[in-house]
Amino acid sequence: MDYSTSLLRLTFLALGAALVLIVARSAFRLPLAIDAPAASFLHGAGGCTRFSPWACRSPRTEKSTPRRPSHESDVPRHPLDPLTVTEVSRARDLLRAHPPFASAPSALAVHALALDEPDKPAVRRWRKGAHGLPPRRAVAVVRFQGESHVLAVDLAAGKVAPLPVPASGYPTMTMDEQTALCAAPFGDPAFNATIRRRGVRLDDVACLPISPGWYGPAEDGGRRLIKSQCYSTEGTANFYMRPIEGLTVLVDMDTRKVVHISDRGAGIPIPAAKNTDYRGAANDGTDRFGYQTVRAPSMEPAPEGPGFQIEDGHTVRWAGWEFHLKADARAGLIVSHATVQDPATGARREVMYKGMASELFVPYMDPTEAWYFKTYMDAGEYGFGLQAMALVPLNDCPRHARYMDGVFVAADGRPYVRENMICVFERYAGDIAWRHSESPITGMDIRESRPKVTLVARMAASVANYDYIVDWEFQTDGLIRIKVGLSGILMVKGTPYSHMNQVRRNEEMHGTLLSENVIGVIHDHYVTFRLDMDVDGADNSFVRVDMARQDTAPGESPRRSYLKATRHVASTEKDARVRLKLYEPAEFHVINPTKKTRVGNPVGYKVVPAGTAGSLLDPEDPPQKRGAFTNNQIWVTPYNKSEEWAGGLFVYQSKGEDTLATWSERDRPIENKDLVLWYTLGFHHIPCQEDFPIMPTVSSSFDLKPVNFFESNPILKQRPTMEKDLPVCAATA
Repeated sequence: MDYSTSLLRLTFLALGAALVLIVARSAFRLPLAIDAPAASFLHGAGGCTRFSPWACRSPRTEKSTPRRPSHESDVPRHPLDPLTVTEVSRARDLLRAHPPFASAPSALAVHALALDEPDKPAVRRWRKGAHGLPPRRAVAVVRFQGESHVLAVDLAAGKVAPLPVPASGYPTMTMDEQTALCAAPFGDPAFNATIRRRGVRLDDVACLPISPGWYGPAEDGGRRLIKSQCYSTEGTANFYMRPIEGLTVLVDMDTRKVVHISDRGAGIPIPAAKNTDYRGAANDGTDRFGYQTVRAPSMEPAPEGPGFQIEDGHTVRWAGWEFHLKADARAGLIVSHATVQDPATGARREVMYKGMASELFVPYMDPTEAWYFKTYMDAGEYGFGLQAMALVPLNDCPRHARYMDGVFVAADGRPYVRENMICVFERYAGDIAWRHSESPITGMDIRESRPKVTLVARMAASVANYDYIVDWEFQTDGLIRIKVGLSGILMVKGTPYSHMNQVRRNEEMHGTLLSENVIGVIHDHYVTFRLDMDVDGADNSFVRVDMARQDTAPGESPRRSYLKATRHVASTEKDARVRLKLYEPAEFHVINPTKKTRVGNPVGYKVVPAGTAGSLLDPEDPPQKRGAFTNNQIWVTPYNKSEEWAGGLFVYQSKGEDTLATWSERDRPIENKDLVLWYTLGFHHIPCQEDFPIMPTVSSSFDLKPVNFFESNPILKQRPTMEKDLPVCAATA
């Protein structure tokens, strides 16, 4: 071993801990310090894990103590409330004492721990004050001595029982795995030598853990693997724009040892750091012109405060709506038991039992050695909620927002708190709820208009480079809008080209030249939502209303054609699969065939599609097999408590044997049954220069809209806003 190698190794050993922190902070946006209130919680009786310094910190927008500095005293008040800090600690004790693990409890790694929700009929019957809570149970996914286990944990009875384990795949990565794997390559001499050959200092390198997908047993060898892609951090916080192209490091996740190094990027320069830093402080001294000078309006709350209430920590009430809201480590945000008050009768009516993002599929369109495996399934591999950091007041959410925390579990089984993970706020964007002005020719002076105010529940996940903003927006007319915004930083590819005139004609770049030596690679985003609809009750039917041209008979009408709507009630799962086509329009209704309006229409809700990009990959392509839930935009399945994750319970290195597409092949009856509707928002993304160095948010949404659910316009009697309703600010001397 030469002297320089020894020196580098000594340097690595001396600064190893600092390097792990730097890399992890860069990749997962950890704060630089612990706030005093959070530190006191960390070192008190709370029992937070080692992630507390960044997960339990107090909001930095205020010098006061956090809104909820401790969750130690939390108790469940609703059957669907998430596990409390105390319950997580109780589950940890039970798991560590479970006989198969008791011999070496420190070797037990907890990959997931969440509430085992009570049976649906019990939750639907439950009324606050009239019933006690059902027994509290949890489901745990753990790894112990190289094996995966799924376990039922009865918190009251103190019992642990095994549950079936999926045939393929592995659990979601834990946060400490992701952090440790950032540093794993640096322990390998061959990797360090490769970095030196590239002319990069080791302390200027950050490596990200990238899920490898599944491409057959010859590639994975029955091991749990990760692939690392590395970047230069020199000169910028935006190291994603400085890839060490072509370098891929295969690491065994269980041993943390390097298995293989592939370096196909010799001769490809590392892109320059200039103009890549997106932070406000880095751009304070630069000129701003035109639209760059715009500031957000103050959005002051109403004098009487917000028009919504959050009761018992998770029950949200606003404008006739009532729903349960909670954070989830995998789904991010879960909306449950959504009901709306009928404006005519005052009765509370069911709309949706549970809604959540079930899985994300993000395949990159580059088949080369260093890129073919980049086909992420973010919820099941990384944890959509685990990657959700604290929202930024005034920028992520308006001034009058209320915030909600998440209680999660670390790999050692201890609870930690993710503060301000969800925000709830009223939004008025200047839109109109309804209006009509009468023409002067009628002689009637009528000008009626009502402002549209909505309620938004929001979370944002930063899955390494990409940021996802998820909004659940509730409207006064009974509509629910689910919106996904995409922002953050592109995953880019290094290239020797600095100008398009250097690119040979018909050369496949797999993307767009964004800046000198930087290609933004083409990719897709698919977000599949699971929507357990209970429209005026659990038993519903799915109706497809096809629209087609109908020709008139000769002499029947001056018209030659018109549009005709034909209704078809789906009887089985395959009958309800929908692949949208522009010139074959249709509406898609979930109805309650046993509940009718006064004129005889079945009450219902319809899904209004948008974000309709569909996968163009070969169905037999390994990534598409795993992501087969994107083969259709709409699926309908009968309710099954175990069928929650569209990519399967174990997604990591799965083979696609346990997906929504697999379940649907059973072709079960769905007419007048308890139904689950699945909708996939799809985005094709061909990067452009405006996406550099950070992307403006691009959003799409779909709606759940009442269709014959109410007897008439439910906001007919909404009062208009008058000048006298506005707050009056007294002049100051």
